Amino acid sequence: MKIEREHLISELDGMRKAGFTYLVKITAVDYGKYIEAVYIVRNMDEGKEEMLEVDFDSGDAWVPSVLKLFKAADWYEREMGEMFGIEIKNRHSDRLLLEKWNGKGAPLRKNFAWGEPYEKGA
Repeated sequence: MKIEREHLISELDGMRKAGFTYLVKITAVDYGKYIEAVYIVRNMDEGKEEMLEVDFDSGDAWVPSVLKLFKAADWYEREMGEMFGIEIKNRHSDRLLLEKWNGKGAPLRKNFAWGEPYEKGA
């Protein structure tokens, strides 16, 4: 289901209250001109899964944090930030999953300069 990012928190909260209490995955897909953030939740009692998709312009890459709704979102949000360069709004931790590096851009973005010399960060 496609939704606007401004409605992400309310939609996920409503789904959680409707029994979709298990966060399966959060990821993103870079389509070049736009990025799609994907949220998959499961209702364990009914054996159902739902997928929410949030599209936004590549130059305006941000989503609100869903960590207050799902504790499992922590690593997924950190991955989206580091690998896709997506800003996670209202997130209170900037701990990295991976080692800090001096590269330019985000490795999972289409415009990432593969083949550039890698220089390990401090």
